Amino acid sequence: MTFTTSPIQEFIASVSPFNQLPTTALEKLSAQLQPVHYHLGETILMREKIPSHVVILYQGQARLLGYDPRTNKEVTVQKLSPGAILGWASLVREVYSETAIASEEVDCLALPAKEFFQLLQTYPSLATAFQDHCALIEIFDLLGAELERRADGITELRKLALKGFQQAVVYHFPPADSAQLDPEWMWFVSGGNPPPNLPVGSRITSQNPNYATLKQVRLVGLPKSMLSAEVATGNNAGITSISGTPELEFRPARDAIALPESLPVVNQGQEHSRKYPFKSGRGILKETLACFEMLSEYLQVPFKREVIQRVITNQQKTGTITLPFCAAIADLMGLQTQLVKIAANTISQLPTPALIRWEDTFAVVYNASPKEVVLGIPTSGGIKRRKLSTFIDIWGKSGQVLLLKEATTTPKKKFGLSWFIPILSRYRQVLFEVLIASFFVQLFGLVNPLMTQVIIDQVIGGNSLDTLHVLGILLIVVALFEAILSALRTYLFSDTTNRIDLALASQVIDHLVRLPMSYFGRRTVGELATRVQELEKIRSFMTGTALTVVLDAVFSVIYIAVMVLYSPLLTLAALAVVPLFILLTLIFSPILRRMLRTKAQRNAQTHSYLVEVLNGIETVKSQNIELRSRMSWQQRYGGYISEGFKAVKLSTTASSISNFLHKLSSLLVLWVGAYLVLQSELTLGELIAFRIIAGYVTSPLLRLSQLWQNFQETALSIERLSDILNHPQESPVEEQNNLTMPPITGTVKYENISFRFGNSGPLQLSKINLDIPAGCFVGIVGQSGSGKSTLTKLLPRFYEPLGGRILIDNYDISKVELYSLRRQLGIVPQNPLLFEGTIHENIALNNPEATTEEIIATAKIAAAHDFIMDLPNGYNTQVGERGSALSGGQRQRIAIARAVLQNPRLLILDEATSALDYETEQRVCTNLAEAFKGRTVLFITHRLSTIKNSDLILMMSKGVIEEMGTHQELMAIKGRYYCLYK
Repeated sequence: MTFTTSPIQEFIASVSPFNQLPTTALEKLSAQLQPVHYHLGETILMREKIPSHVVILYQGQARLLGYDPRTNKEVTVQKLSPGAILGWASLVREVYSETAIASEEVDCLALPAKEFFQLLQTYPSLATAFQDHCALIEIFDLLGAELERRADGITELRKLALKGFQQAVVYHFPPADSAQLDPEWMWFVSGGNPPPNLPVGSRITSQNPNYATLKQVRLVGLPKSMLSAEVATGNNAGITSISGTPELEFRPARDAIALPESLPVVNQGQEHSRKYPFKSGRGILKETLACFEMLSEYLQVPFKREVIQRVITNQQKTGTITLPFCAAIADLMGLQTQLVKIAANTISQLPTPALIRWEDTFAVVYNASPKEVVLGIPTSGGIKRRKLSTFIDIWGKSGQVLLLKEATTTPKKKFGLSWFIPILSRYRQVLFEVLIASFFVQLFGLVNPLMTQVIIDQVIGGNSLDTLHVLGILLIVVALFEAILSALRTYLFSDTTNRIDLALASQVIDHLVRLPMSYFGRRTVGELATRVQELEKIRSFMTGTALTVVLDAVFSVIYIAVMVLYSPLLTLAALAVVPLFILLTLIFSPILRRMLRTKAQRNAQTHSYLVEVLNGIETVKSQNIELRSRMSWQQRYGGYISEGFKAVKLSTTASSISNFLHKLSSLLVLWVGAYLVLQSELTLGELIAFRIIAGYVTSPLLRLSQLWQNFQETALSIERLSDILNHPQESPVEEQNNLTMPPITGTVKYENISFRFGNSGPLQLSKINLDIPAGCFVGIVGQSGSGKSTLTKLLPRFYEPLGGRILIDNYDISKVELYSLRRQLGIVPQNPLLFEGTIHENIALNNPEATTEEIIATAKIAAAHDFIMDLPNGYNTQVGERGSALSGGQRQRIAIARAVLQNPRLLILDEATSALDYETEQRVCTNLAEAFKGRTVLFITHRLSTIKNSDLILMMSKGVIEEMGTHQELMAIKGRYYCLYK
């Protein structure tokens, strides 16, 4: 059954603002509309794509979804009924914004975007109705971005958006100007063509008032009082419904009209502007590597070729290369992955890039639209664009797709030799002076062969004794100046490199200690130590070897030019071995690079094991495994020595060949030169001078293999150190301007928190919802692995939850400045670390200016004062490395005293009394409850009797809070807590 004109026209005439159009325009519009039918759950619009049609809901119900950036979830913003118009907001704003899904069988009318804009140009009143008004989803997006920047705990984004929608105004720059922007309103960049410093969603503030940059920009204003009232009341009074279509007036749907079930073929997206990289490969190993190298280059993440190649090779020995295995490799690269099975005709609805099976290999999906799919196929010779029908014919009607997404912890390519340039530029004047000094030292080197030639040809040949004395004195003066310049150069260079070393090391260590806890959980201490040590090699190459290369390159050209002046034939003989030097380097360098990488890995394993043994020396001795430990270390060290010996053998072979080529060059010069002397085409002095100058050219070539080895070692050092410097800090620079956490009163709220330590596997916490009043002493109990410690580690943001959010005093802790939060938290882990020094210094670690009276007072709260005074030197007793001079219970009490002296607003004790006897633990708990009265304390323990007087007890099991209440309440319900207590 097909549409007749009259019902469509009659319907459109009832839909605002199309009801403003004259009858002739309505007739034309009705003819342009394309009928579309959607089944239950089908996507009408997708926020990742700019719509190519404006869609009018004709029959049925749908849901408009908005993305809440605080929870990383889509929520229902509005229930849509017939008469709702979709897609116009994205087109007018030029921004992806709308997702709509059919709630039942839905009939729609689709107007192509081109026809929509022509309609707006023809009828200014219609253009005003669309362009000068806001859409609800537009307000939802702008407020979502604003609330993500804030941390004041406003939760009801949907209702707040409807409230804002009723008050919002729109301005366009131009013709609007800054005088029209009321300072009592918040002004958001909503669309158009904004400048880079004011992207869509940003708010115009006093820090970015350059209105001259606002050209062709859509601004949306909302009153500041709206958010102020929201913060003050903590609710959304007066907002009761978000159904319907408030911005449009429409009438109920007419009787159903038959519609075709296929969606019109429209381009729903715009291609990604980033260039599509391509890498080729043959064979499953190289094809898989090529795919991940393309993804790495496209997403700008580090690509560790050798590591990934080794993983793939190992997998080939035991199994096949599958998409789930590729997901594991992507996880290794720091990407978030999701494996889904889809129908081929819906691939345009998926975010890109993605990875798919393609015939007998893999392919990268760079972009997908209903018209075509852009693929990177390693075996195809380039980027391929396949029509959707062709794609379906080859790929099949359905298949698996590996979705790839960057996470906040995904490493970024930012570390390389260019990372050193800002620091080196600080010392560019001194380095330039060193370069000039080196230049003159090299220049003085030319004096020796030239003077030698004169002495042989003129002095000896002419028997001129007076000239000999003059030239001898000249040579001594030149040698003296050369020695002075060399000494000054060495002094300047040594002093400068020391300063550079200090600056570079400080930056690396500062970055290292600011990395998230998850980074340290996957790497050993020894491995990190060896990576940091790579910095010296890189610096040495940058300031030493690189300088040598520059000078060698410059003077080699000068020397060769001088040699040509002597004799072109002799120059050709001297340089005849250069191609052999190049060939030697090309053959040996890849092999040497692999050997050096393996050697570095063996060194890291050896160092890590040694650190592990020394840290656990008590366990080694108590288990009587000294011999086994030594043998295990010896085995690792033997592997390191073996790999080093292989590298030495290869280097020696290359050096021997280089030496032979150098001697061959010297012999050729002597051979050909003697012939030219005998032919009277060259004097003896010129031959000797030429040999000296030729040595200046061939010596750098002799160093070429060693230089290339240094370059390989430096590249490897950069790769190893980049693992640290490419990893994002736990508090990125862009978050340092977040709201400073106000003084904490202690209200803690967990909202739907889920967490796991890895990117896959079981959840450690699952949908935790918890409210802790301020000033509450909370006991947390449960079996090992129940999630007790994990629950508290999310409070100081040691780890970020997978979903949900945590509020302290109604402030979202993920939106406040990290260190302003941690400064107000006191944390005592189960195995606290004491630093080498005195007890006094360890207690005063966070407050070095604390008085003796304050330190004694905190030690008494921790029940540590008595045992400290029993020690020979009291508070001046040395605790040893990691507190080894004290018992476990003594270390725990000093750590508690350290936390108490910090005077935190919220105290977390993670089994901090596990090494104490029952009596001492009770005394510590009583003292803490008294000292922190009115402040929130989270106390994790396995001894239920210790926390029976707590204000609140949480009983955890398998990542969920199974029971919650006071001791009496939990005993009354006779659940898990009751059984454990009894």
